[in-house]
Amino acid sequence: MEIRKTVYNELLIEVEKPGRYIGGEWNSTKKKFDESSCQIVFCFPDVYEVGMSHLGLQILYGLVNDTTPYLMERAFMPWPDMYKKMEEKDLPLYSLESFTPLYEFPVIGFTLQYEMSFTNILAMLKLGRVPLLCSDRMNGTHPLVIAGGPCSVNPEPISDFIDLFLIGDGELALPQILKITSKYLVDGKINNRLELLKELANLEGVYVPAFYKVEYDKMGNYLGTFNIYNRNEIVKKTTVADLDNSYFPTKLVIPFVDAIHDRMMLEVLRGCTHGCRFCQAGNYYRPVREKSVSKLLEVADQLVIGSGYDDISLTSLSTADYTGVKELVDSLLAKYEKDKISISLPSLRVDTFSVELASQIQKVRKTGFTFAPEAGTQRMRDIINKGVTEENLIASVEGAFKAGWQRLKLYFMIGLPEETDEDVIGIIKLGKKVLDMGRKISGGKNIIVTVSVASFVPKPFTAFQWFGQNSKAELMRKQWLLKDAVREFGKGLKLSYHYSDLSVLEGMFARGDRRLGKVLLSLNNKGAMFDSWDEWFDIDMWNIALEENGISKELYSEHFFEKDEPMYWDHFNIGVKKQYLWNEYQKSKNLEITKDCRLGCTACGVCNEELRMDIKGEYHG
Repeated sequence: MEIRKTVYNELLIEVEKPGRYIGGEWNSTKKKFDESSCQIVFCFPDVYEVGMSHLGLQILYGLVNDTTPYLMERAFMPWPDMYKKMEEKDLPLYSLESFTPLYEFPVIGFTLQYEMSFTNILAMLKLGRVPLLCSDRMNGTHPLVIAGGPCSVNPEPISDFIDLFLIGDGELALPQILKITSKYLVDGKINNRLELLKELANLEGVYVPAFYKVEYDKMGNYLGTFNIYNRNEIVKKTTVADLDNSYFPTKLVIPFVDAIHDRMMLEVLRGCTHGCRFCQAGNYYRPVREKSVSKLLEVADQLVIGSGYDDISLTSLSTADYTGVKELVDSLLAKYEKDKISISLPSLRVDTFSVELASQIQKVRKTGFTFAPEAGTQRMRDIINKGVTEENLIASVEGAFKAGWQRLKLYFMIGLPEETDEDVIGIIKLGKKVLDMGRKISGGKNIIVTVSVASFVPKPFTAFQWFGQNSKAELMRKQWLLKDAVREFGKGLKLSYHYSDLSVLEGMFARGDRRLGKVLLSLNNKGAMFDSWDEWFDIDMWNIALEENGISKELYSEHFFEKDEPMYWDHFNIGVKKQYLWNEYQKSKNLEITKDCRLGCTACGVCNEELRMDIKGEYHG
């Protein structure tokens, strides 16, 4: 209660958006801290508005609090003004539900959504008065620090600070982790930490870095990461096989501050079958698992009643691929259009069906339209296996303009494998074609076409994981090419792109190893935080930290792996076979397309494994 009193009486009037720090939102849990058998605080390493938009948080929060005897509370990274005030007042980072300091929880959980949030993880632990290094937590009753999410497929750069990683879907494993941990609690504190970790390591999808040894040769070349008890032990991803009957929250916690995505979220499927060669999520979330239309309609009814939102977002990696999407949309519109509740599709593929679908759902509220061609030439789209042609795009945008849209955003990447300057300039030429078509169809109305260009970052468990990222200088040169091309070919287009420094550092962490942990420690000592936010990112601080530790970011980001060269994530198995990814990499160089696996198995390896999974989650050959 003293923390709550200090926050309310001394801090809230001095910081921006005080609603971030008060808790007590509608549908937040009313469970009592001391009356639950194990407590975990879900830490989102970004500001409140971003974290409250994260569907994974809502799922796990509801799952633990609604279906188990355990308790989950929430904590978010304070904005720098609040962080500084808390340090000045010697106030620890606390949970929003009970204002309990992080160090008093037996379990602290982080989600790893983006590599550039790693500095925030350390900042939250520090403010929460939790020793940063796992090795400093082995003696005593410190919290167990766990993490999961997409970046956990290569957790090595942050493994010095996390006791346990959960690879894959969290719904099955997290309750088991809390159940086992509860057996080791004495007066709410962990007793016999080593034995607890050993027992947890037996769970599918659980990786305990302390039980693995990294080996290098005399020249410092990486040889592999090996289990100290069984050198060949591989950590397999955990997968929720039956999505239709898995837990999904129907009483969303309603934030006091407008969230980035302030709407009901209805997850229609997980996974993707398109096989884009740059896409980590498409491989990480395989196989595709769909929910039935009847189940989704039932959940939608409960969400509408329990949230008060006027927008239902049908979420997935590619919602238009959901086999029941037309029936679902028709049913939702028939039921909610009269109440002015709109339907939105955040991810649409480039085809006329998607445009027709979007036109149907935008009867209630029309917003901008977003397409992701990813590359400006057909050659590049074939290399990345995007599976769309320029004709597809033109037909789609024509349909969008005819349906009344005046604002379109096109997403592209630069720095892809085999890319030429002609491919880069092709981005602007394609954008100008779209703009000219819009102006022609609209009869001179104010058409706005934004070309948004990201720098490609090769990620683990993709076909391009062997590829060395473009250098900062090369990415900047290509950005200048884009700007010149806008002046020459693309007048009227809006162009935006990302800082190349951020992309290179993201590339370093995405394919890095444990040696990067000392860089994170140095950055924490210098006060680094919110590095994914332009206004707080300090490249000079990063360069100093890298130099102090003798680390070259380019040796990580620009490194081309040989075919059989050990990779820092080889001790994980997400289902997609390494040989399949290598074959895809070679096919990209020959401009060979791999079909959508809904049209026939492409032998990636995932379904072969999943079909052998029994009801207990065990595999059989």
